[in-house]
Amino acid sequence: MKKILIVDDEVNIGLLLSRFLGKNGFEVKTASTGASAFEILSKETFNLVMCDFRLEDTDGREVLKKIKHQYPRTGVIIITGYSDIKLAVELIKMGAYDYITKPLYPDEILNTVNKAIETQQALNEELEENKTHKNISKSNGEKKNIQLLDDYVVGQSTAAKELMRQIDLVAPTNYSVILIGESGTGKESVAKSIHQKSSRRDKPFIAMDCGSLTKELAGSEFFGHEKGSFTGALFTKIGHFEMANGGTLFLDEVGNLSYEIQASLLRTVQERKVKRIGSTKEIDLDVRIIVATNENLVDAISKGRFREDLYHRFNEFGIYLPPLRERGKDILTFAYYFLDLANQELNKTVKAFSEEVEECFLNYSWPGNVRELKNVVRRSVLLTEGDTVQEKALPLEISTFIKLAALELGSSGDNSTNSPKKEKKLDLKNAALEAEYETILKVLKEVNFNKTKAAKLLKIDRKTLYNKMKAISLE
Repeated sequence: MKKILIVDDEVNIGLLLSRFLGKNGFEVKTASTGASAFEILSKETFNLVMCDFRLEDTDGREVLKKIKHQYPRTGVIIITGYSDIKLAVELIKMGAYDYITKPLYPDEILNTVNKAIETQQALNEELEENKTHKNISKSNGEKKNIQLLDDYVVGQSTAAKELMRQIDLVAPTNYSVILIGESGTGKESVAKSIHQKSSRRDKPFIAMDCGSLTKELAGSEFFGHEKGSFTGALFTKIGHFEMANGGTLFLDEVGNLSYEIQASLLRTVQERKVKRIGSTKEIDLDVRIIVATNENLVDAISKGRFREDLYHRFNEFGIYLPPLRERGKDILTFAYYFLDLANQELNKTVKAFSEEVEECFLNYSWPGNVRELKNVVRRSVLLTEGDTVQEKALPLEISTFIKLAALELGSSGDNSTNSPKKEKKLDLKNAALEAEYETILKVLKEVNFNKTKAAKLLKIDRKTLYNKMKAISLE
């Protein structure tokens, strides 16, 4: 029987919820304060906590923080009498499954409770699975039931489901959104999905790469210019804000903008008006803004590289896109989807990956994330002659990653005479080689297998490092 703890200082509401949920097959306990709730939680395990946002001794925000820290396997729903979407967004970003507003409606309560417990149970199972084993046997089932988000594979992990839930929550609003994630995690695809799920879906979606903007070009690209407004302005140009009017403007790698450009951008975002360079006419804007970054903008603010006021204009809702290495089984889902695409592109009929290749995929760190995986699969399909991708078709850095990991494990393993490991010659040459391999392993892992960075840290050229990696992989 699923257990629920209700925390509400209004005794009648606690009693009402207790009776209703009890009749629907749940074991329910109640508490009227935060302190009494945590006393109960210290003695019993609950599937779900339903907590009123305003309590006599604390509030739902603090209760949520403490539960997520001390009892991460317990789901949380916040009850509030204030239909404030900003509060709801903040609580969900902090880890709440959902919120319910007063007055309470039985059908809504039961539906939300069941979904919250189901989601938390899936998360707990995934945590347990990740804790107990990393190796997942080959399964062509990874090819089935693939859900696409624009051109991005959603996956079946808890992280994937949470991403979809947040997209569905924010898409119908006009909130500005910050997408936070490493390079290659699919931020533009998520931005397109938010646009497609919004009321602006029939209006333009305009994407702009801020990382490639120079100071001289920025004003013209953002705001446009009139013919003859400066040297080289041979024609009138419409800026990206004006192009996106009525729709969505996606600004990628916004953290790369100079401080001066940020100031100009802030005025446009605040006033929702744009003026082309060389023009006196202001154009009213109705644009939803979605920005993406692979850096910590809060840290950039503290270092004086990003305007705090602009950050808060953008950060009405934030979505974190997890890196591929945190996606578990989704890695194989992505891989098999890209396998199908590569087969179509190359007119081949490769059916699967070998178990060794799947193990490489599941254990490699993927610094380039989904983009890197797609490129790796395309390359491996091109190099595969049979119907199964073998380890020899993988790029050196991926196959070497597994070899080095095995070497690291072997170097710390059993040295007894009963060990099945190959006995090593005890001479200075082999000792030096082993020390060298361990150093290479350590540095490569520190820089997520970026060979340029690794070579720099090791104070050797990239070609020398490549040859040493090749020697290890062929050992």
